[in-house]
Amino acid sequence: MTTVERSRLVDAAPTEVWKVLSEFETISSWAPNVEHSCLLTEETSDVGTTRRVQVGRSALAETVVEWEEPHILSYSLKGLPPVIRSVTNTWRLEPTEDGTKVRLITDIDAGPRPPQKLIARIVGRRLGAASDEMLSGLVAHLGRRGQRP
Repeated sequence: MTTVERSRLVDAAPTEVWKVLSEFETISSWAPNVEHSCLLTEETSDVGTTRRVQVGRSALAETVVEWEEPHILSYSLKGLPPVIRSVTNTWRLEPTEDGTKVRLITDIDAGPRPPQKLIARIVGRRLGAASDEMLSGLVAHLGRRGQRP
């Protein structure tokens, strides 16, 4: 398993950040690397909610696996190359004196053997860059100035 973490300090309360993240189908309105997003389920919130996102030439299905308002939103990604066993993104919101520390943690499982671990690290670099874009988009959408801790 490879884990990649990115974070920003945001001048907004956790409830404000949660409001944006919990409108699960609207990620394309604030994440610059997501061209399109829509719900695939009737559920609009909580575990089991699934959205489709278009990122470049890739169409991914993202299903909520953890929903702990207003602190944790975690979802699995499907639609990546078959050499990747699983990918999970977890947003963690932690209150600070000045707003919220927003952490985006990506867990990548490509398997236990050394070549599989290498693949996971390579994919982790790309997904880390995507996380940076999403965090920057979130900060811009909130109209606040975010900074790396």
